[in-house]
Amino acid sequence: MKKPSNAKRFIDAFNQIDYALRTQHNFKRSMGFSDMIRRAVSINHIVRKYEDDLITYSRLRNAIVHNSNPDELIAEPHADIVEKIENLAHLITTPPRAVDVLEEKEVFTVNYNVSIKNVIMKISSTKYSNIPVYKNGELIGVANGQKILNVLGTKMAEGNNCEDYVNNHTIEEIATMPNEIKYYTVMHANVTVDQVLFEFLANRKLLAIILTKTGTMHEPPIAIITASDYMELNKILENY
Repeated sequence: MKKPSNAKRFIDAFNQIDYALRTQHNFKRSMGFSDMIRRAVSINHIVRKYEDDLITYSRLRNAIVHNSNPDELIAEPHADIVEKIENLAHLITTPPRAVDVLEEKEVFTVNYNVSIKNVIMKISSTKYSNIPVYKNGELIGVANGQKILNVLGTKMAEGNNCEDYVNNHTIEEIATMPNEIKYYTVMHANVTVDQVLFEFLANRKLLAIILTKTGTMHEPPIAIITASDYMELNKILENY
């Protein structure tokens, strides 16, 4: 069987990208490819990362395909370019799930009525600085080591006895403080690496993403992705 030419492989990969992005983001068929890419930058991390390459591939596609006959290929791209667009097409059409590529970690949780002292001890023993807090089976917040430290610093500045505070107050008090919701979010277990990365880019204050089966707060966590995982996920996308 005759191997497809570089031009045919390039056009096939380009069409896969075009179809995938229009399907994923409900872009109209009438929208030009370059315009679609510029719009997708704000909602797709992979497109954001490879925007310049995709625009360049669009120009190359126009040079390869005869304007009056899309089946008439009039130029042959270099093999390296073909491999790059094929890899990008694979990444855009079948992005990896975050839970499949990140190292599996044990997920720890605490109940809302546990003392702050016990939570501090749990953070110290597990070395995990973000622990989901649940009340009657519902996620109400995340116990974050730095946030707890900030609260204790404020209490000390106010002249309070910190030992008394951590012994006699529960983690619910800190986990449900105003604006705490800005520091974490919940997503479903099938979320892809690019979606996770985009979530961190969209919210610079985000400390943790809690993954549950369907992405609701009424489910136990399957995994936790923290800001420290960001660089690792970026490397995974580059080598996927």
